[in-house]
Amino acid sequence: MSKQVNEKELVLHLATKTKVDPQKIMIVLKHEQAYMNSAKADSKGDVDVDFDDLVDYIMGKSDVKLDEITVEKILDVEMEYLIKKGIAGYID
Repeated sequence: MSKQVNEKELVLHLATKTKVDPQKIMIVLKHEQAYMNSAKADSKGDVDVDFDDLVDYIMGKSDVKLDEITVEKILDVEMEYLIKKGIAGYID
């Protein structure tokens, strides 16, 4: 995608909405990015990600010190943010 995300703005938004420490959010986002980088894109360049697989991947990392519900909340709020910015969407 050609649109870029302002990471500081995103982390601040996530911290405000979820009440989670920004450093912990950054760890979740780091692992999410690693997962996304390994995902295969389709012919249009879209990546279809299974939410449960992503959460399991993040929860399996030793430096993630959050519970599963909190990780899910971070990812949900991030997706809402990315959709509002026109950067991401859902594949039907």
